[in-house]
Amino acid sequence: MDKVIVYYSNESDTLDVWFGNPEDEFICEEAGEGIILKKNKDGKTIGFEKLYVSKTLGIDKPLPVEVVVA
Repeated sequence: MDKVIVYYSNESDTLDVWFGNPEDEFICEEAGEGIILKKNKDGKTIGFEKLYVSKTLGIDKPLPVEVVVA
């Protein structure tokens, strides 16, 4: 994949970052501190999810989202 895909959910306060095809997700592995690695069938990490983004950043409300395409 030649692009990075980023999803932020205000509702669940989670951030998902994909540098592989999200449809190839086969298994997830908890890496600690609210980070979940998303892997394909070969065990290669193709993305990650960060839980509790606002809490981690020490802010009391969900993040506003700004989209920048480079």
